[in-house]
Amino acid sequence: MPIRTASARWQGNLTEGSGTIRTGKGGMQGNYSFKSRFEEGEGTNPEELIGAAHAGCFSMAFSKALADAGSAPTSVDTTAKVHLDKTDAGFSVTRIELETVGEVPGIDEGEFQKLAEAAKANCPISRLLSPGAEITLTARLVS
Repeated sequence: MPIRTASARWQGNLTEGSGTIRTGKGGMQGNYSFKSRFEEGEGTNPEELIGAAHAGCFSMAFSKALADAGSAPTSVDTTAKVHLDKTDAGFSVTRIELETVGEVPGIDEGEFQKLAEAAKANCPISRLLSPGAEITLTARLVS
């Protein structure tokens, strides 16, 4: 398996500085700052990138699980809401709320929910993040 890379450059102090985050192959690049991370300023932040990685990983894992069960999805759309909170140990990602909508012909609600929960538990990014953050899932089936 290939090794994936990303990089970041920060210039200046914490509150007045700024930086750029980019993926190794140049697929994503974004500016970030104290305001984009801890306030509502423009730009991205590490937590959004974690959310994007988690939503992408979960969507792929869920799509595979659905297809393996004989119900290939038309689409799986996932949003990850990443909570950065101040704890006794400092700032920590404490919770990630996955919200997914699957358009999956020919599957019943119970099987859909079972496969969604399995994908949440088994996607590599969930396995990475779950020891330190609570991960919740709301899955909605549309046809």
